[in-house]
Amino acid sequence: GQIIPERRFVEAINRQAYQYEMGDFPTEWEAWIRKKRKDPPTIEEILKNENYKEEMKQKIKDVSEKDKLLQAKEYKEGLVAERVHTHVKGHASAPYYGKKEPSQDPTSAASSFQPGSWMPPGSGSSHNK
Repeated sequence: GQIIPERRFVEAINRQAYQYEMGDFPTEWEAWIRKKRKDPPTIEEILKNENYKEEMKQKIKDVSEKDKLLQAKEYKEGLVAERVHTHVKGHASAPYYGKKEPSQDPTSAASSFQPGSWMPPGSGSSHNK
């Protein structure tokens, strides 16, 4: 009188079971194994979905290239300003933001305070007179 739930699994043919990774199986089979769909997928369905994915990748690539060409044209015509590439050196909350060596001057950044360092006379600091 006990109902045993259906078990779905795949037997590894060319590899050991532990060698399989996410994405090795078509998503349709994974959906069937995980009981997200009732019937197992057909070969035609898998091929149709793979062809659709490849078409989408190609369309995305084409649209991306057209967009780059359009942006380059707009940059040349002066319709759009070019992007400024910034280089982040550190974080504003870091106690030594933008500094490479200790300084005699005290510094504060965000909620931290760093007192000035003692420099011996004649050490080549910017405060030599």
